[in-house]
Amino acid sequence: MKVLVCNAGSTSLKFKLYEMPQCDLLATGKVERVGSVNDAIFGYCNSGTGYREEAAGQNIPDYQAGIERFLTCLTQGEGAVLADISEIERVGYKSVLSKGHYGVHEIDEGVMQGMRDFLALAPVHNSAYLSAIQTVQAVLPQARHVGVFETAFHRDIPLERKLYGVPYEWYEKYGVQRLGYHGASHGYIADVLNAEKVEYAAISCHLGGSASICAILNGRSVDTSFGMSLETGLIHANRVGDMDPTMIHFLKQEGLSEQEILEGCQKKGGLLGISGVSNDLRYIEEAADGGNERAKLAIDVFVTGIVHYIGAFYLDLGRLDDLVFTAGIGEHSARIRQMVCEKLAPIGVKLDGAKNEACSGEGVISAEDSAVRVRVIPTNEELGIARRTYEID
Repeated sequence: MKVLVCNAGSTSLKFKLYEMPQCDLLATGKVERVGSVNDAIFGYCNSGTGYREEAAGQNIPDYQAGIERFLTCLTQGEGAVLADISEIERVGYKSVLSKGHYGVHEIDEGVMQGMRDFLALAPVHNSAYLSAIQTVQAVLPQARHVGVFETAFHRDIPLERKLYGVPYEWYEKYGVQRLGYHGASHGYIADVLNAEKVEYAAISCHLGGSASICAILNGRSVDTSFGMSLETGLIHANRVGDMDPTMIHFLKQEGLSEQEILEGCQKKGGLLGISGVSNDLRYIEEAADGGNERAKLAIDVFVTGIVHYIGAFYLDLGRLDDLVFTAGIGEHSARIRQMVCEKLAPIGVKLDGAKNEACSGEGVISAEDSAVRVRVIPTNEELGIARRTYEID
């Protein structure tokens, strides 16, 4: 079965075409700066032959133009992998959330309306997917279209870990609860661990521009650092993470407009807001090495939050077999991994410094006598989405 995975951003599209259930990657594509006139970027790769097409300065005015360009590459020319686009039987979307639909769902009008109902929680993400889904459905009407929602992996978290201390009818009527995100990434980590053993307790640290921690017991999410929206949990590259909501009223009283407060929390906060240097940890680390105290503070705040959640989830799980680092920072920052693991010494975590520094790609970086196996596992969200899309009845 040919399964196409679509990852949509506000001005970008990424595609991967898989042969399932073999999980063979057939082709990849990307479109950046959608909506640009002669300034968009298009890329395509046939994974089997290695054929590549990279082109900047393209005229891709909308999603439909980008999608049609990718589908043309799939079926025509030197890089073609399909005789006809009708071979694509299913399309899986790395969708974010839909009110009342927190798992994996074939996309119908009810699911789309749920996405509209939750626009306030994820305005940029849901707007992009609503547009992309409608466009792809029109271009590939013969395929089944499946939303693999970022909340899906967390749907079985016990209710006592989901509820906020708000009136219960808010949960019943409006769906107010901790929903969790990065489900495709944490779910992929669970897939890797599931292939190795049946019973285990693990904590997955997805650390990137957006960051979250997830407790996994025998392949299921049992707790997560994210709350109801993407603004919660750990500090992110630009977003504030956990904060006291009363701060909003206080800052308005101090003279800040609602727009200024939203920008501070969503675009000018997080690592950028604390460091004043960048939203990219690589530049923050360089500044810290040069003596920038705010850069050092941003790193310390980030690490403190990670350790806070790991410690809480360790008690939730009752033990810890595997501690996994993934995503951009988790996979590439030896410094962050070292700082986190040093603070986890009381629960038996012991890092092998040489392995940590040398790690490139997947690897075990814990010392031989560590009570917890510490690992780096590069995430593959698209493969996880392809699996869930293939598995749906």
